[in-house]
Amino acid sequence: MQGSLERVEYEIEELDHCDDNNKYKIRIKVPMDYGWIDDARFYTEKDGGRDEYPLHHVKNEDGYAIFEEDVTLSTSAVYRYYFSFFANGDFKFFKKKNITEDKSIWNDEKWKMSVNFDTPDWAKGKVMYHIFVDRFCRKNTLREKLTGKTELEPMERRTIHKEWDEMPLIGPDENGIWNADFYGGNLKGIISQLNYIKSLGVSILYLSPVVESQSNHRYDTADYENVDPYAGCNEDLRKLCNEAHRRGMKVVLDSVFNHTGNDSKYFNEFGKYKELGAFQSKDSKYYDFYRKHYDNGNIYFDHWWGMPNLPVCDGYSKKWQEYIYGAGGVIDKWFALGIDGLRLDVADELSDEFIEGIRRAVKRNKPDGLILGEVWKNPMRMNRGYISSGRGMDSVMNYQLADAMIRYFKYEDEWKLKDIIREIESEYPKGTIETLMNFTSTHDISRAINIFALPNEFNGYSEWAWNLNNGDLEYCKNRRLTKEEYERGKELYKACMYALTFMPGILSIFYGDEAGIEGMGNLANRKPFPWEKKDEDLVNFFKEMGRIRKKEKFLETADLNIYDINNKYMMFERENDGEKALVTVNRSSEPIVTPIPKEYERAKPEYALNDSDIFSINSHGGLVLKKRM
Repeated sequence: MQGSLERVEYEIEELDHCDDNNKYKIRIKVPMDYGWIDDARFYTEKDGGRDEYPLHHVKNEDGYAIFEEDVTLSTSAVYRYYFSFFANGDFKFFKKKNITEDKSIWNDEKWKMSVNFDTPDWAKGKVMYHIFVDRFCRKNTLREKLTGKTELEPMERRTIHKEWDEMPLIGPDENGIWNADFYGGNLKGIISQLNYIKSLGVSILYLSPVVESQSNHRYDTADYENVDPYAGCNEDLRKLCNEAHRRGMKVVLDSVFNHTGNDSKYFNEFGKYKELGAFQSKDSKYYDFYRKHYDNGNIYFDHWWGMPNLPVCDGYSKKWQEYIYGAGGVIDKWFALGIDGLRLDVADELSDEFIEGIRRAVKRNKPDGLILGEVWKNPMRMNRGYISSGRGMDSVMNYQLADAMIRYFKYEDEWKLKDIIREIESEYPKGTIETLMNFTSTHDISRAINIFALPNEFNGYSEWAWNLNNGDLEYCKNRRLTKEEYERGKELYKACMYALTFMPGILSIFYGDEAGIEGMGNLANRKPFPWEKKDEDLVNFFKEMGRIRKKEKFLETADLNIYDINNKYMMFERENDGEKALVTVNRSSEPIVTPIPKEYERAKPEYALNDSDIFSINSHGGLVLKKRM
């Protein structure tokens, strides 16, 4: 491999492999016409520390002075490395890029490598479909087929919508309970729509929690071992996995291990379950599952963010650890049904020890199982081992990039986008970059179409670009986009998704975003899928983006090179050993003409958005030039 000094080359050869460290032979070859070469060194950096390894001269061959040494490196997701040597008494850095000459060395200038860490190949650069199970599709039960009526078994503390296209309940029900209105979207319904999902180019299904819970979102678990009766049964989950696998798709399941529901068999605050719960007695076998604090000599259970329905689990409890990730535990049971990976809810509130235990359980079931975490900030800067240790998660939901892309396409914030891309590229492991969950909306934020359509109803100066200026529940419930607002939002949304299609990571679609579902805030955004009222133009656009991702395999692992990001357009290159593509996306409402790098001057357009071509990239349009090396 070569770097910033012309004709200097290096090799890293793995000599020995074990779980805790690997042994490598480090070799650098310097052209002898550089002069007298000596004092070659290899540097590695991780976790804020630096190690330096002198390389000894072994021979001169074919006009090169060759230096090498055997080096043992411990397991870590990210090592940054570079070299130095003296040539005729002049000090030289040998690095990936030469931005600072030899005055200093920035992270952007260093190479990266991982030791005993890589992410599953099947997830790299793929398209993901994120399903909120209760609201996606309901497949009729036998009773419904016989009677012609939609019927769900009545359950305590739940209400049932009579019609699929009713508005979700925004706020508490008549009994003061939140998120207790159910539509009955189920696993059979997802199975019935797998061909539709596949037509979007999807290779990964990401399901919101499916196990029994007290709320429609199911982030307040009642029983980890059984699928919620409104969603189906364990055999339905097994069948869904089998049918997805038959179509070349993997299944990732949302997992909530930081807290349970208070109406659960473990806590049992309302006495609903026959088994003694932790709330009822210290004698409960589940008592040690929960975290507690003392006040004036009394013991109180901790609750997540003070919410009384979400008692917090004790991640350091051996009983809790054994139940979740011990042999025969919850994770083993889920994988036995056929899932391929986990998304960890509020991963930043799980201890490193607990996440490492989850990883061991996932990998013993499927060595290529995926672990994706909900971490909103840069996981490499949080003084945690989420990813950097090489023993935690594979990747995270890419809130950082989602925020920066929205700010760019809505508010012309080129600087935020430049900074975030540079941060990700220089600090994250390559395998993590290739499996970042790149989305424009999720179950926790407003719908993408609303975010892009409304310039004044979101606070562009707040921490996140999707934060509402007016979060009043009635306002969110009743706010509808005008036709003009919708069309403006769709144009910006398409431009953003076009750019994301060609960027590193997993392209993630929140169910119904491709159909034009509207929704302000994280309750109105969870409407049932509009099967009879899809925006077919938008659906076809997403099908085309999925087709491109499937066709252009090189995008799965290609490197990213930024040419320019300004207030009019972004231009970047994706490159691997055999193929290169130059992508330009116009964020403005006016046609633009952009300079074309010399090596692409004879390249023909491969893909275009909004009838763009090399002479003019139209309003909110895009153009891709491709070449083979």
